[in-house]
Amino acid sequence: MGSGEPSLAQPDPATLARWREVAEAFALPGRWLSSRPYGSGWINETLLVEREHDGRRTRWIQQRINARVFREPALVMEKGARDADRRALRLVPARDGLPAFVDADGEWWRTFHFIEGASSRDAVASAREAGAAAEAFGRFLAQLADLPGPRLHETIPHFHDARARFEQLVAAAKADAHGRLADCRLDFEFVLAREGMVARSEALRGRLPERVTHNDTKINNVLLDDATSEGVCVIDLDTVMPGLSLYDFGDLARRAASPVAEDERDLAKVRVDPRLFEALVAGYLRGAGAALVAAERDELVFASQLMTLLLGMRFMADHLAGDRYFRIRRPGQNLDLARTQLALLGDFERQRDALEAIVAKAAAASS
Repeated sequence: MGSGEPSLAQPDPATLARWREVAEAFALPGRWLSSRPYGSGWINETLLVEREHDGRRTRWIQQRINARVFREPALVMEKGARDADRRALRLVPARDGLPAFVDADGEWWRTFHFIEGASSRDAVASAREAGAAAEAFGRFLAQLADLPGPRLHETIPHFHDARARFEQLVAAAKADAHGRLADCRLDFEFVLAREGMVARSEALRGRLPERVTHNDTKINNVLLDDATSEGVCVIDLDTVMPGLSLYDFGDLARRAASPVAEDERDLAKVRVDPRLFEALVAGYLRGAGAALVAAERDELVFASQLMTLLLGMRFMADHLAGDRYFRIRRPGQNLDLARTQLALLGDFERQRDALEAIVAKAAAASS
C-alpha cells in the first residue's frame, strides 16, 4: 500500500523503540531499518516501515487502529486480504499467525504490503486523475454488488446517518462545553436551515438499494499508478460496510470536485469546478456500470450536497466538543474544515442546475 509522502518529523527515542517493537511483531523478512509517520489521514496512525532483505530495501505499511473511533478493532480486521494482487490490500500476519498485533498498551496494529509504483493524492491535479479515482471507486462498488454471505458488520454505527449527525451537532452546540459556539453561530444556523436535506436523506434510505460501500472515498483513499495515473487499488477499508452508493460518490465529489485544500481558510477560493465534477461523474458511472440503478444516478448532485453537509456537521460538532475525534494538526482546524465544507455546499447549491445537466448527459452516454 502506498499512501502519500512520509512525514519528516523526528520521533523521540521512546516512540522509535515502540515503533520498532511493533515492526518486529510481524512476519516480515530481513532486518528493521526504520519506521516513520506516513500519509495524511485524520483517524489512524500510519507508519512507513523499511527493512533490508537479501541486500535490498523493502517497504511496508503499518497502522494503529484508532480504538476511540473503531470501538471493535477485531471487526475492522475482517477487512483486507492475505492473498491478492496489486489491486487489493494484502495483510501480513503477526508472528503468532494472527492478523493483528496488540501491544502492551492494548493498541491494535496491522501491517500491509506496500504497493510500489502507485501513490495517493491529497488533491487532484487534473480531470484525468479525478476520473480515474472515481472509476476505481465505482468499480469497487460494482465488484461487491453480489458479495455472498451475511450482511457486513457496521464498524462505526450510524456513520453516514445524517439525522444522527445533525442531532450530535445540535447536542454539542447546546452543551457548548468549551465556549466555542459564539464564534461559529452563523455557521451553525446555516446548518439548521438545511434540516430539510436531512429529511430527504432519510426518505432516500427507504427507496434506494443498500450496497456494500467504502464510506470514506476521499481522493487519497485510492492509489493511482505513478506512470499512467490509472486507478490501481482502493485502500483504507475500515469503513467498508452497508450503505448507499450516494455516500461514496458524494464523499468523493465534496473532496475532489474542489481544487482547494480541505481546510482552506480563504473561503472565496472554495468552489466546485464543473470540469472536475464532470470527470468524477463520468468515471464513477463508467466504473459502477450496470450495478447502479437509475434512481441512484438521479441523486448524484444531491449526494454531493448531502455528504458536504454531513462532513461539515461532523467537523463542527468535533470543534464544539473539544476536538476529540479528528486528529487535528493545529488549533481551530476543525472549525476551518467545517467552514470549508459549508462554503462548498453553498457553491453546490448555486451550481445545482448546471451540475444536474452534467449528470444527465453522462448518464445518457453510459446507458
